[in-house]
Amino acid sequence: MPHRLCGNHSPVADRPGRDRRAVRISVATNSLPPTWRTGPPPRIGVVGGGIAGVTAAVALAERGMTVDLFEQHSHLGGRLAGWPTALRDGSTATMSRGFHAFFRQYYNLRALLRRIDPGLDLLTPVADYPLLHGAGHTDTFAGLPRTPPWNAAAFMMRSPTFRAADLRTIDGRAALELFDVGVPEVYHRLDHLDARSFLEQVRFPASAHHLAFEVFSRSFFADPAELSAAELAVMFHIYFLGSSEGLLFDVPRRTFPAAVWNPLRHHLHRLGATVHTGTAVSAVLPGRQRRFTVMTGAGAATGEHAVDAVVLAADTRGLQRIVETSPALGGREWRRRITCLRSAPPFLVSRLWLDRPLNADRPAFLGTGGFGPLDNISVLDRYEDEARAWVRRSGGCVVELHAYALPDVTDLRRVRERLTREMRRIYPETANATVVDERHELHADCPLFPSGGFGDRPTVTTPDPCLVLAGDLVRVDLPVALMERAATSGFQAANALLARWGVRGHDLWSVPGGGRMALLRVMRALSARQRRTVKRRVPDAAMP
Repeated sequence: MPHRLCGNHSPVADRPGRDRRAVRISVATNSLPPTWRTGPPPRIGVVGGGIAGVTAAVALAERGMTVDLFEQHSHLGGRLAGWPTALRDGSTATMSRGFHAFFRQYYNLRALLRRIDPGLDLLTPVADYPLLHGAGHTDTFAGLPRTPPWNAAAFMMRSPTFRAADLRTIDGRAALELFDVGVPEVYHRLDHLDARSFLEQVRFPASAHHLAFEVFSRSFFADPAELSAAELAVMFHIYFLGSSEGLLFDVPRRTFPAAVWNPLRHHLHRLGATVHTGTAVSAVLPGRQRRFTVMTGAGAATGEHAVDAVVLAADTRGLQRIVETSPALGGREWRRRITCLRSAPPFLVSRLWLDRPLNADRPAFLGTGGFGPLDNISVLDRYEDEARAWVRRSGGCVVELHAYALPDVTDLRRVRERLTREMRRIYPETANATVVDERHELHADCPLFPSGGFGDRPTVTTPDPCLVLAGDLVRVDLPVALMERAATSGFQAANALLARWGVRGHDLWSVPGGGRMALLRVMRALSARQRRTVKRRVPDAAMP
């Protein structure tokens, strides 16, 4: 989808956040009408009811398109979904797949949420995001300057993990890659490396690997050895060195269905869209009445839905399954790219309802390193109203233990027991707490972005102009990641189809591209030029 960058001089009222350098991406179809005007509008099928699919459905329906949204589960939300569960004490709780941070850099996701809550009152800020290492080091992001590079300098100056002697060992030339991150250019420079190898090249202190870098890589539910170094650099740019929104974030005050998905479903209904939950798409075939026939269900419950275009917003395995059963979709090369997509290793979320409270000073969210498989602890009753209500009735607490990139899930009981032991080690007041109830969610459906994989990553557009993709697995040539990549791709998918039918698309926003400090950009460019010169002069066999 063509677009142009409008720079960073938009009126203050138009900015999506506090960063004066946030970039507005205006679609090239701004001269077109804002809605469909003549005759029956095209009917578009959106497959997948997570962030990407709902974003695409909303963006299309707002422009007057007839939208059918298909979601295989009985609820919307994808990896951000929630569903009711009955606890042993007779109460009902809303279970989910774990804590999600709504960073202030998530401009396009927040634009979606503003459709249902213009003031974003559904979100509440988290005061701090401390990072604790098993060796005893603790880092915090509270009180830091927001503007790069002063935020990074202040973080290192007060951090116990960055000692002056350690900092002298850093390879400044390698570290410069983090200070000039443009997309997609950074992938051409770093995608051949995995994140762990890149960290070794930078030579950061070993104790800082997890606290300062692996936290970002494991946000992709991947071990650093399995993640592209370019993806790590983009993450660091988004949250720290490229944006002045800061590294603190917001969380929903209510459960995901109450705060997000039920209101968005009502919004779609008001726009005239049809939401088919509990409806799995089995194939997308050439249509008779329209361009495609979306096949749903199986056996006697099979359904056929004639549509003019399709947005595929399924997860990796769901997308691969649909492409496999839809032999006419795309071309051979495109289908090969879909087949080559990989999912990240399994992750486990264990939620425990305990019979006694945590100490009052425990944070809502704690990142951890050096505690076995435990990656973080979140305390739901610090921010979510449903958990608070349960705590008021019971006098206990509600905690979640997260374990990402699990290498072995053959003995889940042992993993769950280890998570609980580490929780009691970190929060000793839970040592004698009784588990009133517990739920465990094990999944392996997040996309993996391995080194060398960027060139094969599918884009929003496909060989068929009436077929587009959306989701966090899709290549988006903007500095976005995770939930924001999903929302951004949803808007881009809608824009691609709207442009095809001569209807105006939706503008997007992103954090600035490239480095914020001109001197560091120049130094990075000179360093890269020197490396290229040396490589030309020295035979490959003589290179170290």
